[in-house]
Amino acid sequence: MDFSLIICTYLRPQPLLRLLNSVKTQTLYPNEILIIDGSTNNETEHILNVNKFKNLKYFKVDHNHRGLTKQRNFGIQKTSNESEIICFLDDDTVLENDYFKQLLNTYQIYPNALGVGGYITNEVVWTKSEKQTSKKTYFYDGFERNEPLRYRWRRCFGLQPNTPPCMLPKFSHGRSVSFLPPSGKVYKVEQFMGGVSSFKKVVFDQISFSTYFEGYGLYEDADFTLRLSKLGELYVNTSARLSHYHDTSGRPNKFKYGKMVARNGWYVWRVKHPHPGLKNRLKWNFTIILLMKLRFLNVVTHPNKIEALTEGFGRFVGWLSLIFNKPTIQR
Repeated sequence: MDFSLIICTYLRPQPLLRLLNSVKTQTLYPNEILIIDGSTNNETEHILNVNKFKNLKYFKVDHNHRGLTKQRNFGIQKTSNESEIICFLDDDTVLENDYFKQLLNTYQIYPNALGVGGYITNEVVWTKSEKQTSKKTYFYDGFERNEPLRYRWRRCFGLQPNTPPCMLPKFSHGRSVSFLPPSGKVYKVEQFMGGVSSFKKVVFDQISFSTYFEGYGLYEDADFTLRLSKLGELYVNTSARLSHYHDTSGRPNKFKYGKMVARNGWYVWRVKHPHPGLKNRLKWNFTIILLMKLRFLNVVTHPNKIEALTEGFGRFVGWLSLIFNKPTIQR
């Protein structure tokens, strides 16, 4: 299968170089690599001129195409006509050497798959277990991990997710890919992360990444995959492994991030569940209020108190704005 790799980048030349060096060692190499650069300087272009990579095409975009979803849509239009699969990677990831082989093999096993997500290995510590051993842990499919504090508090108030990981509850606030264990299995899902994703190219004849998510684009991947899951099957292959290093450059300030958590979170919820009902609307609001309070509590417990405070205020302002100015859902 011919496949293209699109990497959208913004002011991260060194992390991008590290990623490309891991692509170079792949057992299955992309037929083309498209770098879509939204940087406001020329450092990324310079580093790619110095370090050459096979099949690489570089595109510098202007203000009109800058932003994650815009850059992705731009890159899709530049892919080869022969390409059957389009892969996306965040510029601060590093691949294990059989990442693409495992990812594309999923389409052979599940020929009806419209998209397949990869699996990040360096963010959560899992242990094999026959059952849940503590109220402070989360157990799934023969593996156990620490249960984050926010989920333990949600359980106390009856607000824990009632769906498997990567399936969105009717009141939203579900569990992400990080709650799937490193079992080596392939799991059927409704959503996965855009920065470690792949899709059949034909799906882009029907839908595209929403330009509602400007700039950093928090939850843009959830929006896209939830819409796509209504058209066909999506999977996560936990054998397609990579690491994610969360480079801080190019990220929004914490106040803007907090607003995105509230407003973009509401948007994604209503994309999947446009008419959730009163009970689920109440649960969504109670959950966001609880998480907001926990973030404000981090002002006391977290070493970076200013970040916790500004993000907490951002969440509050974003939540309050939904009363007067709800986002318009793009169908």
